[in-house]
Amino acid sequence: MTIEQILELLYGRGLISAPNPAVQVLSGGVSSDIWTVDDGRQKMVVKKALAKLRVADDWFADVSRNRHEQEFIEYVSRFLPDSVPRILHADAEHGFFVMEWLGPEFANWKTMLLEGRASPEHARQAARILAAIHRHSWDDPEARTRFATTPQFYQLRIEPYLITAGERNPNLTALFREEAERLAATSQCLVHGDFSPKNILIGPHRMVLLDCEVAWFGDPAFDVAFLLNHLFLKALHLNATAYVDLAVTAWQAYLSAMPSETHPNIESHVARLLPMLMLARVDGKSPVEYLTSETNRAAIRSFVAQRLRQGQDNLLGLTAAWQKAIIRSP
Repeated sequence: MTIEQILELLYGRGLISAPNPAVQVLSGGVSSDIWTVDDGRQKMVVKKALAKLRVADDWFADVSRNRHEQEFIEYVSRFLPDSVPRILHADAEHGFFVMEWLGPEFANWKTMLLEGRASPEHARQAARILAAIHRHSWDDPEARTRFATTPQFYQLRIEPYLITAGERNPNLTALFREEAERLAATSQCLVHGDFSPKNILIGPHRMVLLDCEVAWFGDPAFDVAFLLNHLFLKALHLNATAYVDLAVTAWQAYLSAMPSETHPNIESHVARLLPMLMLARVDGKSPVEYLTSETNRAAIRSFVAQRLRQGQDNLLGLTAAWQKAIIRSP
């Protein structure tokens, strides 16, 4: 379905008041078509999932994830209403939905980080939101039923990240496959699945999560490792150990907001997943666009292989080792 056809539907349903509103394509995502639509009365965002993602490798995924994203937003809005966008309209038949547009007063956290703006408070706030989602949904029968999306999670995360990276590093294949099997068999709470700075908007009075289409009732360690991974990689890219400090801040904030008895093994799981996700953003199907230096990519491969062979299960030890590894002369 084209944006012209979607606009026709929105106009017929009274969601837009002008037949020819201003439309702008939003860039940056690989998994969906996203547009802003402004009819002069209000501005909104339209999102439609793609069957084939925009990456160099062949990467296909079930477009039903568009519905799962809507359900994630609805579920989380019950207890964290300011942390997700408002849905204005949903069309299950045609596979798209419309949500509020968050204005120019909102900044993308990834952009801020790449510009050198590393705020510990932002790291703490993001980690607390994540912990609240995990804590609220822990062993919740409703969430377990609504987000029983392991096949989609396999398509979107396990295969393109872990399986692919493992296959491209034969000496680590068995470890990656073992972790993939453990992940697929874990069912504990609602997981965002793409909890990274690029999917977090920061405004004057609220922090908002976007791109919840990987929503899955699974292992909370994945979300934590996913977030810390982005901070680790930006530390390397920017030669700034302050970003490793942000990772420590986020981890400590998460732990303080998540009862330790809920998941006593989370540190060892995060410490195992984190280096795997680091390698996945080099050798998986969704490589990080800013890691273009082969020197940096080789450094990640070497670091990950060493840590996984040693059986790293202490996150602060892993963090200290990464901080030492990335220190470079000016």
